[in-house]
Amino acid sequence: MIIQKLHSTPTFHSPLSFSSSSFLANRFLSFVPYPSRKPILKLNSTSNDDQDYYLLDAPESIGDGFSFSGGKYSDEPSPSDEWFKQGKMVKAYSGSGSDEKAKDPIFGLAMGADSQASSDFFRWFCVEAGSADNPSVILIHGFPSQAYSYRKVLPILSKDYHAIAFDWLGFGFSDKPQPKYGFDYTLDEYVSSLGSLIDELAVTKVSLVVQGYFAPVVVKYANSNQEKIKNLILLNPPLTAQHAKLPPTLSIFSNFLLGEIFSQDPLRASDKALTSCGPYKMKEEDAMVYRSPYLTSGSSGFALNALSRTMKKDLKRYVEDMQRILKDESWKVKTTICWGQRDRWFSYDGVENFCKDSNHTLIELPKAGHHVQEDCGEEIGQLIYKTISRRDYK
Repeated sequence: MIIQKLHSTPTFHSPLSFSSSSFLANRFLSFVPYPSRKPILKLNSTSNDDQDYYLLDAPESIGDGFSFSGGKYSDEPSPSDEWFKQGKMVKAYSGSGSDEKAKDPIFGLAMGADSQASSDFFRWFCVEAGSADNPSVILIHGFPSQAYSYRKVLPILSKDYHAIAFDWLGFGFSDKPQPKYGFDYTLDEYVSSLGSLIDELAVTKVSLVVQGYFAPVVVKYANSNQEKIKNLILLNPPLTAQHAKLPPTLSIFSNFLLGEIFSQDPLRASDKALTSCGPYKMKEEDAMVYRSPYLTSGSSGFALNALSRTMKKDLKRYVEDMQRILKDESWKVKTTICWGQRDRWFSYDGVENFCKDSNHTLIELPKAGHHVQEDCGEEIGQLIYKTISRRDYK
């Protein structure tokens, strides 16, 4: 195992040589279709100006987060619109539905278009950077998050790589089929759907970067497709038995009825889920992108509720499978594990021993939390670039 410590001006060594707002409660039954889109390493924060940030516990005098320019009730283009303009919809993974009209699980009300069963292929929101002629790097967000979390990483990789970030089904701007209407949010379905999307996006070997709870899904896919994978970079993955249990911030979404209500609260489902697991402070413009799916349709909340139940039920088995795969002698994919040590969800205990036993490179990030790409996006972009470049050109 190789352990690196990253400083604010990173020096990268070759792997061969380096030693909640209550007003939202009455919104959870608002099923509105999407509107048209206008549009051991030390890392320091890139800004110290707290005035630029959205504060979860800010006093009422600052605002409620939804009345700012470009917010939910503004006629101005929102940051979410601008992000949507940068991407495209890609069809992959055939749904098992028959175009039956999906209904919400509580009152049977008709859901929006992106919740419906599909007899065609599901639509995935993808943002690309760099020439398609270059080697591909696919950036995979965690649970719960969006491709938007890699917004600072994409430009860094675009110089020499074809970088692609996508929203999982059920998240961001990808389709969010209602459970039992074409997609049931099982981890096995996510493995299969990932394979379909990668086949659609890349025709050659790819490097994969994945953060958080979706790491076991990606490792399981990669284990059956090692010939397609050049590099695998895991950002704060659930590596130990302690990590196989959802924290209260996420497990609340799996509760009967209460979970269905809370998953419709944008501040709880997006803001709190991102800010409670580390030092990240969310800018208002970023918060609006993460909230947008929950503000425009109830389908996002129901997808979050369904996947939370799946995670609570099957995460332990998937983490155990990932441990076995990464330690097995048949595992040939070059693997790097990056660990934000200010992760409030995952303990660092056991991580170093796991990497030592499995002989995988470990990079420690003392200033980052669970969502490392949010806490230090530019630095993570450089780290990913140098890791895969060294292996590409050696």
